[in-house]
Amino acid sequence: MTMQHNDIQLAVIDMAGTTVADDGLVVEAFEVAAEAGGLPAAGPDRDDARQYVLDTMGQSKITVFRALFGDEATAQRANASFEDAYAALIAAGRAEPIPGAAESLSRLRDAGIKVALTTGFSPDTQGKLISALGWHDIADVVLAPGDGVRGRPYPDLILTALLRTGADRVQAVAALGDTANDVESALRAGCAIAAGTLTGAHDERQLVAAGATHVVASVTDFADLLLRG
Repeated sequence: MTMQHNDIQLAVIDMAGTTVADDGLVVEAFEVAAEAGGLPAAGPDRDDARQYVLDTMGQSKITVFRALFGDEATAQRANASFEDAYAALIAAGRAEPIPGAAESLSRLRDAGIKVALTTGFSPDTQGKLISALGWHDIADVVLAPGDGVRGRPYPDLILTALLRTGADRVQAVAALGDTANDVESALRAGCAIAAGTLTGAHDERQLVAAGATHVVASVTDFADLLLRG
């Protein structure tokens, strides 16, 4: 179904891998977290954990570490190490926008579509990422998992964005992310468009298998999709 731009009131868009180039930063930070969690430096346990992190990209990171370690204290220690390592990579200038991302968000807002930026990172890490990119005014709402807002694949981030921006209905929401978890979250929320982008963690096969309504090359093509007509 082709959507006209005036059918969509809100675009909920992921950050790392979708509007921000990941460039392996999440996996680099995971390696530090794995050490803090006591995983062996090499071998099948470390390899399996790394693969689990890749498979669950898009989910709240503390949820991922709880699943990996099965112990709250260890999960919290690993998560804190992950956050610190990721923040250090950001501070070292490793955070770069996906080409055309800022312009795409501006185009959507200029057309009257509200924009929410969401993440699986903590609010603190999301804030550091936005500061590093100079994106303080780029979106109408920025959201991260926290008290009363579960991370993906739950629909909470999208539904919270709808409430915050005053969109009329979930069918007036379009979502974009680079992972199966992003797509599942959008489908659970009832979004008219649950799109996947090929600039991040998961490939077209994984996004289609998750039920993506559209697969686009980048956030620029997502903006084109919403604005055409």
